[in-house]
Amino acid sequence: MGSWPGTDRREAARTVVGELPGMPYVPELPARGVGADMVGRGAAMLVDLAVEVWPSGYRVARRPGSDHRRAVELLARDVDALDEALGEAGATPAAVKVQVVGPWTLAAGVELRSGHRVLTDRGAVAEFAASLAEGLRAHVAELARRTGAPVVVQLDEPTLPAVLAGSLPTPSGYGTVGAVPGAEARALLADAITAAREAGAASVAVHCCHPTPPLALLGAAGADAVAVDLGALGGAEAPAEVLDALGELWEAGTELWLGIVPSTDPATPPALHDLARPALDLADRLGFDRARLADRAVVTPACGLAGADPGWARRATSTTVELARAFADPPASW
Repeated sequence: MGSWPGTDRREAARTVVGELPGMPYVPELPARGVGADMVGRGAAMLVDLAVEVWPSGYRVARRPGSDHRRAVELLARDVDALDEALGEAGATPAAVKVQVVGPWTLAAGVELRSGHRVLTDRGAVAEFAASLAEGLRAHVAELARRTGAPVVVQLDEPTLPAVLAGSLPTPSGYGTVGAVPGAEARALLADAITAAREAGAASVAVHCCHPTPPLALLGAAGADAVAVDLGALGGAEAPAEVLDALGELWEAGTELWLGIVPSTDPATPPALHDLARPALDLADRLGFDRARLADRAVVTPACGLAGADPGWARRATSTTVELARAFADPPASW
């Protein structure tokens, strides 16, 4: 889904290009620390806004300092590494992907100078969203220019369910930030999706690996694809309302990115058919032909691979390709 174990950007880029020749991505390496995690990388894209690191996390800064410059430098070098890996492979992929923190997760993950989350100030939320959109435009344009490939944008919104539920703690820890109305959340997310398209993105996916993602909201925001951890949802045994929402997305033509490959090392590497079973059962349960798994679905790890052993990260990635090929040309035993 984007993150990768270790700290070697060149090795990560070579592996991603080698294992995912059809759609490599700019790897995130959060083990490098400040500026390399999802929120830090999003902050690196901000235009005319800067962050710094406090004991409590990222906070708005008056001007770019060493923390912000580090995040910008890490992102730039990661793009260089992907460009170099593609050049070494002599490859022009069908598409390249970049994952970017979504506006709500960014607003929840950065503090104002008062110590409260950006999320608590609607004017600041709008300012951050606009700044992120402007930075994303430049980033997508650079990736397209340097790789010669269409760019797929993945907006990561793992915190969106907590934003909607009003369950994020205040600085004191004794209260929670007020819930954001669904219509407001949908509108801002729709603006981010539109900004990505205006930047030249070939398609936009919204990724939420939370056990209760707001599926209807994600679809209504206009995403081309919705990425979920199918195991966390319960697979074909998910609650009826979850299955209904997935079915409506698929029926409407939204692509489903199904996280069915473990994102951390399993005790015993599972067989391909065992990994495929939740997706096959989902198609059956929703009443769709299994061919839809090849036409309107993408196989992914359950979530990012930063917590995996490097060997499993490589194997998990190659397994997603094997599963995609198997869905396109199912073995007779399936």
